[in-house]
Amino acid sequence: MKVKIFWKNKESEKLYNKVVLALEELWITDFIELEKSTDKKLVEELNIKKDFALIVEEESIDFVDMIFEWIIPDDHEIKSMFISIIWWEWNIGCDTSMCGSWCNMC
Repeated sequence: MKVKIFWKNKESEKLYNKVVLALEELWITDFIELEKSTDKKLVEELNIKKDFALIVEEESIDFVDMIFEWIIPDDHEIKSMFISIIWWEWNIGCDTSMCGSWCNMC
């Protein structure tokens, strides 16, 4: 899974740093790839209108969506989002054998 921070200003750096911290505190940096992006195609595809956004992409199921735009969520909101995503992947993945290399239950 990839998390992209659409990157244009100093506020986006704050969001990026909060996401880094959340990933580290949850010990999921090996499972989620974090990157900065200024890709205009992504802006058009997701209709991003503000200067920064948090985007989740899961290539295995061809999913891309903007989760937050122009806000910096609280730390617990970011962590909750990742816990929900990881739980969903584990739960669905183990039922379909598509959870990825991190799961040893399939």
